Amino acid sequence: MSYRILVAEDHPLLRHGLRALLSTHPDYTVVDEAADGREAVLKTLKLHPDLVLMDLSLPGTSGIDATAQIRRRLPRQKVLALSEYDSEIHASEALRAGCSGCLRKDCSAEEMMLAVKTVLAGRRFLGQELADLLLDGMLRPNKANDAMPWDTLSSRERTIFKLIAEGGTNRSTAAYLNLSAKTIEKHRASLMRKLRLSSAVELTLLAVDLGLVHRPQMPSRTHAALDTGVAG
Repeated sequence: MSYRILVAEDHPLLRHGLRALLSTHPDYTVVDEAADGREAVLKTLKLHPDLVLMDLSLPGTSGIDATAQIRRRLPRQKVLALSEYDSEIHASEALRAGCSGCLRKDCSAEEMMLAVKTVLAGRRFLGQELADLLLDGMLRPNKANDAMPWDTLSSRERTIFKLIAEGGTNRSTAAYLNLSAKTIEKHRASLMRKLRLSSAVELTLLAVDLGLVHRPQMPSRTHAALDTGVAG
């Protein structure tokens, strides 16, 4: 039986690597690729692939939000999430959004192909590292008392949180989501209050700690001196 797969990944090298790996299986065909969450949603709704390989850290609309949008329109759609972080929140959010499985991007080729085969067969798959994190979270003492304010955010607030953490302004976020800047401002104030944050810097640091965005790369002293024309 032949299976059609859509690869949603923003890094071209990894996207092409996944295509090459999947092409080694005679029954797998990569029907298309997507470089961001919005594109992943549109192409999935158009092509109805048997499986979507979904990067959770897609720019703009995250893989988690893209999965939730897809599953609302296509409840039977199979999605296998790819994470580059050891993040309990990342894994649990992916499963809650409707992913059938989740594994790290740096897994072996054998584990990746096993995950694809398992999810296509209608079963769930969790990479060992992420499974251990989820199990540790379930067994953590007084877990009910450790509930994070993150859990109180709505899906829209989580999307805005990620866009702001990636450096978006109220205006650029509003344009991306086709909302008014005033609506974004209200959502932003709400999520900042729920998360007990007082600045965009605190928001970005929290996003990094949660494994939702990359840690900002600080320029070296030499590069900073070159940029300002000042020798060290």
